Amino acid sequence: MLNAVPAPSLPDIRDLAEQVRFTPDTGRIWVRDQRGVLLTASVYGALRRELIDRLGPAVARELLSRIGYAEGGRDAEAARRLRPDVSYFDAFAVGPQVHALAGFGWSQVVRLHAEPESGAFAGEFLVHDSLEASVHVDAYGTSPEPVCWMQSGYASGFASAFAGRPILMREVECRGMGHEACRLIGKPLDEWLTEAPDTRYYQPESSVNRFTDLEAGETDGVVGISAGFGAAMHLLRKAADSRATLLFVGETGVGKEVFARLAHRMSRRRDEPFIAVNCAALPETLIETELFGVAKGAYTGASSSRAGRFERADGGTLFLDEVTSLSLAAQGKLLRALQEREIERVGDSKTRRVDVRVMAACNEDLHLAVEAKRFREDLYFRLTTFPVPIPPLRERRDDIPLLMAYLLRRFCAAHGKSVPGFTARAVEALFAYEFPGNIRELENLIERAVLLVGDGEAIDLPQLALRGGSTRPAAFALDTAGRLSDNADALRAQAAALLAADTGRRRFDAIEHALLEQAVTDANGNLAAAARQLGLTRRQVQLRLQKHRRAG
Repeated sequence: MLNAVPAPSLPDIRDLAEQVRFTPDTGRIWVRDQRGVLLTASVYGALRRELIDRLGPAVARELLSRIGYAEGGRDAEAARRLRPDVSYFDAFAVGPQVHALAGFGWSQVVRLHAEPESGAFAGEFLVHDSLEASVHVDAYGTSPEPVCWMQSGYASGFASAFAGRPILMREVECRGMGHEACRLIGKPLDEWLTEAPDTRYYQPESSVNRFTDLEAGETDGVVGISAGFGAAMHLLRKAADSRATLLFVGETGVGKEVFARLAHRMSRRRDEPFIAVNCAALPETLIETELFGVAKGAYTGASSSRAGRFERADGGTLFLDEVTSLSLAAQGKLLRALQEREIERVGDSKTRRVDVRVMAACNEDLHLAVEAKRFREDLYFRLTTFPVPIPPLRERRDDIPLLMAYLLRRFCAAHGKSVPGFTARAVEALFAYEFPGNIRELENLIERAVLLVGDGEAIDLPQLALRGGSTRPAAFALDTAGRLSDNADALRAQAAALLAADTGRRRFDAIEHALLEQAVTDANGNLAAAARQLGLTRRQVQLRLQKHRRAG
């Protein structure tokens, strides 16, 4: 059913205002679960002016649009949690109202048409007293075109994440141009003219193109806008065109090989071979022959000489996945190949020069493997010249909306399907999911859903078939200094003592609340880090904190 809302009033904002907490004695401001900071209009205007003057208006616009887009996506992910069991409109109103709480201007909904089950969306909004417009006019005077770039990005990011498909909120009137208010028109990205310059800011592929000079379509799923993604891409750009050995470190499924392929394409070896080897998939008896080749007659059945992966990658890049699976003997030969740039086939006495750039990947701490005598220390130092950490998907949730849009379009094209997007409850479920299998799991979920859903229908929960989230049991305790311990027995003993000595004044809820708050404080407000300390999921910590804070 279509929700047609003509010029409605926004709901009471006090529930959102209560999410802002000041702790002046510690110099902290909390906005929900994140630490915030106050900036005056003059400081914000100075920062914006520096960006424009140093980088130029086009780059500054792109940068501010993307920052706004990412923040809007984060707030959309929180909207349903902040206002559970309310109408679509009241939940959607979180975006305009949080934007107002941040001091960027207050919004009026002129019209909003939304179909949560199909992802259909059309809206018109007025933003009054825009901060961005004011500081721009103060610095440069009236503009011939819209100037509220972060505001448009925020609205686009929020609407895209909320609707489950890319939505572009275009500013068609702007206070910076002399209009009375800023007017935003929102509709799906594919319904706008693709040649318009602002459409590229919110395409999933263009998010990676700001870090590389690759053409759209060559990114192979390296899509993101989060801080963790940006840090990994920054490291890639620094070292991609060097001869340094890159080591990609991250959990299974985070896309280490995908990042390695991107690094290869960013290098001067891009036109040469990229050879990938999954060391864990090779039997130990075949690892050396696969890597270094075999000479004729080296063993029974070796009827001819055969080049190994090093020779096949000559001039290009060799990617060694699960490098800790190599035997110690193979590690020794790999070290020689890296140092001397020459290899020797199994059963041969002749050495061959190879020009190969090696990249490796592992999903465990190499230092621990060295301590366990499973990995050579000299090879460890050789491979860790330039490590590139790839964060798990649960730590780069800002990227989920972009990945959803990218993967949906990719699999629709691959399977000849027409799927407009995701339902509201599917979006909410994907935002809350912990993704133990990381991006590989998200790919599988969306491809399966595309195959199951009918043409023209939005993906819903039954097609996603998310696994029941598995969480580790809480194992923590509060010591006399108020700090966390990982001893479950200590927790039980101390909790029992507190309850026994309490004579009814302090119950388990109070203890739990204290533990949660201490964990968040120790983690400097990072809920994901606090959750790892406690053996809980980020979602569990967030919900329990909200419960206790409402009760308090």
